[in-house]
Amino acid sequence: MNPTQPTLASDWLNASEAQTRLAQLSRRSLFSRSCLGLGAAALASLDTPCSLLAAESVPTSTADFASKPSGLPGLPHHEPAAKRAIYLFMSGAPSQMDMWDHKPVMADWFDKDLPESIRQGQRLTTMTSGQARFPIAPSIYSFTPHGQNGTMASELIPHMAGKVDEIALVKSMWTEAINHDPAITYICTGNQLPGKASLGSWLSYGLGTENADLPAFVVMTASWTGRKQAQALFNRLWGSGFLPSKYQGVALRSTGDPVLYLSNPEGIDATVRRRMLDSLAELNQQTLQRIGDPETEARIAQYEMAFRMQTSVPELADLSDEPQHVLDLYGPEVLKPGTYANCCLMARRMAERGVRFTQIFHRGWDQHGQLPTDLPNQCRDVDQPSAGLLTDLKQRGLLDDTLVVWGGEFGRTVYCQGTLTKTNYGRDHHPKCFTVWLAGAGIKPGTVFGETDEFSYNIVKDPVHIRDLNATILHQLGIDHERFSYPFQGLEQKLTGVEDSRVVQEILG
Repeated sequence: MNPTQPTLASDWLNASEAQTRLAQLSRRSLFSRSCLGLGAAALASLDTPCSLLAAESVPTSTADFASKPSGLPGLPHHEPAAKRAIYLFMSGAPSQMDMWDHKPVMADWFDKDLPESIRQGQRLTTMTSGQARFPIAPSIYSFTPHGQNGTMASELIPHMAGKVDEIALVKSMWTEAINHDPAITYICTGNQLPGKASLGSWLSYGLGTENADLPAFVVMTASWTGRKQAQALFNRLWGSGFLPSKYQGVALRSTGDPVLYLSNPEGIDATVRRRMLDSLAELNQQTLQRIGDPETEARIAQYEMAFRMQTSVPELADLSDEPQHVLDLYGPEVLKPGTYANCCLMARRMAERGVRFTQIFHRGWDQHGQLPTDLPNQCRDVDQPSAGLLTDLKQRGLLDDTLVVWGGEFGRTVYCQGTLTKTNYGRDHHPKCFTVWLAGAGIKPGTVFGETDEFSYNIVKDPVHIRDLNATILHQLGIDHERFSYPFQGLEQKLTGVEDSRVVQEILG
């Protein structure tokens, strides 16, 4: 008899089960995570146990969490200015020259064609590439100076205009993407193609969480009152990509359970649920020790997090303890679930509770037409709550170590899409320049960085690519973007890719 063959029925069963589970691993997982081939010889020479048999267990309770480090060894790379970040993402691309990038000379260019010397053969979307003319549409909104440096801001954003001495305004952002889906995917994940890990997932993976009872990365999609035909948002924007799935963002909902399937089914109480999870964790732990697949580890962690969230999330969403003077900061819609104001207050509550990264998506900024009707509504949605969030964080001492970022995926054209009148116009996509602002956590307040030409069409000073923005966000959280990578598909994957990227030191205090 072959001594390597099983001799008992139980041995046959165990061998068969192991073969079945190994077959369930992808070929890539098998080669990257198993002890086969040349890797096995190297491991054997070091007398190291095979990863298939020696996978480390994960915390299954708050006590376990407290005893294990959260995040990667060696991180942060340097002293962080921020412990956490809140990203206010305006999906659809806000019009920079109607809000922050004042271009008074354009008043003299009404209905004149955009000069070819400005366009310089740059590509257009199919929505305007067939137009016979590219008529200039000056902003119809008045701009006034604000703050110690006289920073110009539109009448559409009076509350944020009052915050110019507390933010760094970057007018020279740019990207290569010209359509919404690849552009949003690009700025959120570092690549126009789907499949890469999102910024929040990178932070969750690298830095972990400060709260065992809440996710490290939370996402909210706010309601909006502008253009209703808004661009779709896909969960890959907060997905973990090639990182283990436990690092993906958790979406909070405004109706029903804040998180899907958070409530116990009818007839199941917390005690029964706890016993079920204990038994399930034991089975999953056995599978983890046999196979070593990180997704099994992620499954255990997610079950346990869901159990703890049954208590922590309802407490988080209960705003009854918020005093009226705080609610007033965010505006009249703050107590209406799902509004941008409500999401901003929730973001502050999550910052208090140690959530590493909170991202709020506000849709409806895609004003190809009817901009004078839709843009004021969008600005009313976000202006007071955004300013209120900064005030609230500052009053609580949280702004010192909370990074706040506001912006969209690209900008909008100075020329009109479609028919132009003095009271109505629309604008097409424009990746060559747009505006974002940052605040808190080591950001130099009162800064205006970068300049565009008089048409708000080309950058003439201090360009900032979206990779530079992501590098700066990582830097403020203590991460060197060049040293922060994950092996996948034979490459050391990075949020900022392999292209040149830099931290925008000029906006840092």
